[in-house]
Amino acid sequence: MTNDKRMSEGRNARADDPFRDDGAGLLREEPETKRVYDLEERTARFGEAIIDFAKTIQQNPVTNRIINQLVGAGTSVGANYVEADDAVSKKEFLKSIGTCRKEARETKHFLRMIVRAVPELKPRARTLWLEAKELHLIFSKIWRNK
Repeated sequence: MTNDKRMSEGRNARADDPFRDDGAGLLREEPETKRVYDLEERTARFGEAIIDFAKTIQQNPVTNRIINQLVGAGTSVGANYVEADDAVSKKEFLKSIGTCRKEARETKHFLRMIVRAVPELKPRARTLWLEAKELHLIFSKIWRNK
């Protein structure tokens, strides 16, 4: 599918969207243009991907504990980012961003452990590990530039 075709389909889909402002007093649900670097959305999607991945892991005594830790760490990255975004002081912001760093790093660790326990999951885990690495680097940069 070409970019032109996708763009025209996107315009048609927007015209049918009941949440768009057509001048008749309807309000838009989302802004016309989304920020490219929307960390809240990115971390939420990462958490969702972790949950979907965890559902595919065969449960046994070894993987059960790792699954719980992985889901906890992977989903808390986004929760802590939302908390940082709503911080009322710089100290509170940096504390929450620091927690995001730690949780992203923990997620990388538990992905590695899952691959050790279930080697056939390596390709999917690698994709998630790379995203966790990128998030860790992003939060580290934010935290260092206090």
